[in-house]
Amino acid sequence: MRTKIFSFFAGSGFLDLGFESEDFSVAYVNEFNPAFLDAYKHSRLMLKADPPQYGYHAVSITDYRKPELERFLRQRLRELHTRGALVGFIGGPPCPDFSIGGKNRGRHGDNGKLSLVYVDLIAHHKPDFFLFENVKGLWSTRRHRAFYGELKESLRASGYQLTERLINAIEYGVPQDRERIILLGFRKTILTRGSRNTEGYEEGFPWLRYAAHPNRTAFQFNWPRTEPFGVYSAVPCPKGLPVELTVEHWFRQNDVRKHPNAAHCFKPRAGLARFESVPEGDDSRKSFKRLHRWRYSPTACYGNNEVHLHPYEARRISVAEALAIQSLPKSFELPPGMTLSAMFKTVGNGVPFLAASMIARSIRDFLKRPYEIDTSRHRAGNWEAAYQPLLQLY
Repeated sequence: MRTKIFSFFAGSGFLDLGFESEDFSVAYVNEFNPAFLDAYKHSRLMLKADPPQYGYHAVSITDYRKPELERFLRQRLRELHTRGALVGFIGGPPCPDFSIGGKNRGRHGDNGKLSLVYVDLIAHHKPDFFLFENVKGLWSTRRHRAFYGELKESLRASGYQLTERLINAIEYGVPQDRERIILLGFRKTILTRGSRNTEGYEEGFPWLRYAAHPNRTAFQFNWPRTEPFGVYSAVPCPKGLPVELTVEHWFRQNDVRKHPNAAHCFKPRAGLARFESVPEGDDSRKSFKRLHRWRYSPTACYGNNEVHLHPYEARRISVAEALAIQSLPKSFELPPGMTLSAMFKTVGNGVPFLAASMIARSIRDFLKRPYEIDTSRHRAGNWEAAYQPLLQLY
């Protein structure tokens, strides 16, 4: 069977779509925000994708502590394991409490607490593997690092071998400078040193196998800085740049002017003067950052008064353009009835599609080993005894 995914904090499904593109099957979707969940359903309808096997649930992650939902998850995992499937939990708990530019309330903030709830959910239900995504601040800030360490110790104590990396989305071909910590865990019962297919894994999980620009090499090019702003000005692409990492390449590739979300754009309230005064490529301030057409975008983050301006038009970028910066496929769209604020928030919250896809591909490769299953023990529900471990994280 295809490996099954249970998605938590799913948003509009960017991370899930990356896994689906690598032949994982999303079996269950949880998203508390009704507008985001509606957008998830709409996008899948437009993509003609199958709905999740066990449906959508708009409940808080804390509700899974209730007996009926705890039982629901336990029974669904048992069903899938009985059929021989591997099951993974994926999710990125809300991050403002750990963000350097956010609320910075850490583990005690309303959002910060949800990271612990998600880890407790993993430790309780013990999926075969999991993905945990969050902002750099959880990993790099001293006041939050201790909490992050406690989360990892809890997961290790629950039988997981862990591997982590501070990724930058641009490594995977996303036209965006976006750092995030990704923590992966694999149950030790599916890992072994004895696999006959361990070539290339001597140093552990293959984080960079599908990274086109690993280890900050994307930043070593002679990227253009600023140009005088001009409406529909002509600025040729400098030679020697990886064009596939530029904003303009993705605008053209996704045909953003004809995209269903092309008209979804905030209109200026106080005239055009401010929109015309910022040079192309000047992203030095917190707000009103103007993108450069022949450079990657700063982190797609459209809340807290952070405004990204179009490179050569006197306006903010559209939702269609924001989706392109997040490397979504051209066919991905958000519902027309969604508010602009909700559209930009869900886009900024999402994991860039290409990064999600390449990480999913690495997980798929890592798990792609022949499983030896004792079917009698498996049917009896003794999963740990049934699976003969086949992989090893070093």
